[in-house]
Amino acid sequence: MTYHVLNPDALASICRLALAEDIGAGDATTLAVVPENLETEATFVTRQPCVCAGLPVVKAIFRELDRKLDFHPLVQEGDFCKAGTKLAVVCGKAQPILTGERCALNFMQRLSGIASVTRKYVIALGDSKTVLLDTRKTTPGLRALEKYAVSVGGAQNHRFGLFDRIMIKDNHRAMAKTVGPASIQWAVNQCRAKYPKLEIEVEADTLEDVKEAAEAGADYILLDNMSNEMMLEAIKIIAGRSKTEASGNITLERLPSLANLGLDYISSGALTHSAPSIDIGLDIALPN
Repeated sequence: MTYHVLNPDALASICRLALAEDIGAGDATTLAVVPENLETEATFVTRQPCVCAGLPVVKAIFRELDRKLDFHPLVQEGDFCKAGTKLAVVCGKAQPILTGERCALNFMQRLSGIASVTRKYVIALGDSKTVLLDTRKTTPGLRALEKYAVSVGGAQNHRFGLFDRIMIKDNHRAMAKTVGPASIQWAVNQCRAKYPKLEIEVEADTLEDVKEAAEAGADYILLDNMSNEMMLEAIKIIAGRSKTEASGNITLERLPSLANLGLDYISSGALTHSAPSIDIGLDIALPN
């Protein structure tokens, strides 16, 4: 499976920021209690079922603390792991292992939570040709990691930010109406002229919006908070002129009913903003 690519430099920067926040002037307890040359082995163990995600991030955390630490994954990214599964082992000096413990666990717990929720959503869609997408509803500064976890869970990434796709949302349409009638057509034309290489998506709240967006030549039409019946009508109106994306009120329970409507995409912010962290622990081997 191909995952969203984690840029090594960006990943290192995120890890440094997280470590700086936690360590500050120094890990006082570890420096006071743990002998400098003491070595140990520590094992990451999941306390509940999960889809494992975040192993490269944990490796990067320990690399920032001590490049001599030996990090060995025991499972693959994207593996479903039963409670009690050993996920990875890190060996070497005890001080950096203990110092990096919480940051490493925070990342793995969070990303495994996102991957686990995503996998449930993907399974709920069954063998549907409709593709599940994430959104920009991510933790500020951690979007790359959270979108990576979504891809590990089996869904695809929507636009990464404001720069890589035009998205004409309801507030943009409201501003465009100050120019005059046919605001959707006008907005699409403006965007096409200014950013000819970017795909254009229009958020539609009504069937009239859908008709205008399709006639304006939108590449994608987002069907926002529509009932299943309304989306079926929208798909008929679009008639293949634009790709369709359902969004808003997308719950795990509702997904099976959406699977065979003929939608191209379904996007859900819940994959990232509502995913609970997985309970993962770090078991330290006691020195002889």
